[in-house]
Amino acid sequence: MQPYFYSLSEFIAMGEHGVFVWSCWAITIVMMLIMVIYSRRQRQALVKQLTIQQARQAQRNATSEASRL
Repeated sequence: MQPYFYSLSEFIAMGEHGVFVWSCWAITIVMMLIMVIYSRRQRQALVKQLTIQQARQAQRNATSEASRL
């Protein structure tokens, strides 16, 4: 059994297709990182928005209970 690549430089060059292969890998990894960062920021914004909404609802409930008395 013979190895397909005999050295690390041959592996990186990938038979003259290395630029295409490694740029695709880089683009994929960058896009996945962007998706993770975006999702975390969206989640943080949603949690903040829900916290504010709950506080407003609690304030409305307290005001309506005080007006009943």
